[in-house]
Amino acid sequence: MPSVFVQGKPVDSYPPLAPEARRGSVRRVTEVGEEVLHKPCRDVTEFGPDLAALIDDMFLTMYVAEGAGLAANQVGVDLRLFVYDCPDDDGVRHVGHMVNPVLEPLAPAGRRLLDEGEGCLSVPGAVIAVPRPDRAVVRGLDKDGRSLVIEGTGYFARCLEHETDHVNGHVYLDRLAKRERKDALRQVADRREEVFARRAARQQALAS
Repeated sequence: MPSVFVQGKPVDSYPPLAPEARRGSVRRVTEVGEEVLHKPCRDVTEFGPDLAALIDDMFLTMYVAEGAGLAANQVGVDLRLFVYDCPDDDGVRHVGHMVNPVLEPLAPAGRRLLDEGEGCLSVPGAVIAVPRPDRAVVRGLDKDGRSLVIEGTGYFARCLEHETDHVNGHVYLDRLAKRERKDALRQVADRREEVFARRAARQQALAS
């Protein structure tokens, strides 16, 4: 089985960082509580160099922040778009972007809930168990407006579900009970500075 899928298609080899990142600039990652994260994003209607440049910036920002996925509203842009570079539970790497994503509803018989630790670049430092289906199918478009269907299992399914939540105006804290949410925010208070220091060091390392 191929070890890397780019935009859902198998490839023989792929660099450690997606080529988009080499063209991108780092943007500030928004944090929970900022309005742009808590309202549904607008559909992308214009496909062209501006969209491609945003995707480049999002890839680099995701790598600097050591994420597996990043939605446009996490860099302050209220558009339905996310990028990802994420392994599944079999160690297969999935890299790509998705414009105007829609998560397909799965029949209960075809899915299992996995209750595993989940983090978010906009909730810096917190990791909390969130139950999510172990399989996801997302339909949308690529940056050129072509139809795209991406299917994921395990950790990659979690990533697709998490990022689609973002473009719908939800952060994973919205899926938690009050006590777990308080625990997550306490983790942020404890670890935020450490997370930002690591991002700064990584940005410097990637720039050199």
